[in-house]
Amino acid sequence: MNDFVNQFWNWYVILLVLVSIIACGVLLWTQSLPPPSKVDTTGHVWDETLEEYNNPLPKWWMWLFYITVIFSLVYGVLYPTFGSYQGVLGWSSSGQLAKEVAKADEQTKPLYAKYLKTDLKALAADKEANETGKRLYLTYCMQCHGADARGSKGFPNLADNDWQWGGEPAQVVETISNGRMGVMPPHAQLGGETIKDLANYVRSLSGLPADSVRVSKGQEAFNSAGCSGCHGQDGKGMHALGAPNLTDKIWLYGSSEATIIETITKGRNNQMPAWKEFLGDEKVHVLAAYVLSLSPGAGSK
Repeated sequence: MNDFVNQFWNWYVILLVLVSIIACGVLLWTQSLPPPSKVDTTGHVWDETLEEYNNPLPKWWMWLFYITVIFSLVYGVLYPTFGSYQGVLGWSSSGQLAKEVAKADEQTKPLYAKYLKTDLKALAADKEANETGKRLYLTYCMQCHGADARGSKGFPNLADNDWQWGGEPAQVVETISNGRMGVMPPHAQLGGETIKDLANYVRSLSGLPADSVRVSKGQEAFNSAGCSGCHGQDGKGMHALGAPNLTDKIWLYGSSEATIIETITKGRNNQMPAWKEFLGDEKVHVLAAYVLSLSPGAGSK
């Protein structure tokens, strides 16, 4: 009902529910009236002589339905049923969820507190902690990075040793806690030919086939157009800016000439949401340890 700000819908739901319940009661009452002196059939005939008589419903069966009608009215008084009315008990699904989460947090709090005091590199080698981290990952992270953490187009692979924002424990915690905003600005103003030269130069940095003439021109454009300001003159990127390494043969969106041209022309925007407020420091710590455990040489660069 929170989505319907007009009170009309509130009263619409209340009337609809009440009329439905009362209509069921009236229908039962009409079916419980004494039959006429002569019991007629419904007019339905099967197998030539098998007729359906229009007799009243059994009393025990009808009383079960009366109890159902009464129960529905009592339920509507106690729990949210009639429009925005919250019920005498004040129950809500969000309130119940909050209680269940609080209860679960209370049970796991000592364990997470112990993990929080443990160094991240040591925690990354703890099998029990990794099982806990894996459950957190599968709940909150796999939707983007995949169940195997190998990512997909536009979503980084967490199981390799390539780190766009740095792979030191503190950097991984920072990424999960506060999120990241990766922006590759569009450079359509450079013109199609220059962009194609740049695409060939970028491909050559990771050993991919490229037009040698365009590579030479692209190298000049790489420095003059300001690309080296983020990716460095050697193309190896900068963790502080989130600028990817262009020499490691790892591609977030693809390595084809057409894809690189699209990236340079239109730019890219990638956002990693912040999880600190939602998960808390303890769970972020365990999740960061699990992410580090996925990568060979974690924390080495």
